[in-house]
Amino acid sequence: MRNLAVAITETATPEVKQVLRRELDNAIDTHDKIAQYMIDNEMYHAYDLEEQITHDMEKADIALKLAGKTTDSTTKKKTTKSKKN
Repeated sequence: MRNLAVAITETATPEVKQVLRRELDNAIDTHDKIAQYMIDNEMYHAYDLEEQITHDMEKADIALKLAGKTTDSTTKKKTTKSKKN
């Protein structure tokens, strides 16, 4: 979006400006739809940083478990390696 906005200000022809404005409007609409979907599905907590961090940590734990790892086993592996050295 930022690049489109800059390009609009640097474009000399009205036709190109019109195309870029249309693309910028589409980008803004798409961003809004994605953000609204994420808010509606409790994936994005735009106004509560603590809640967002908690949510992100929970999702990271799930991802680690799906990959066959857990936070505890990762910690244990690091501790075991440290004891061997």
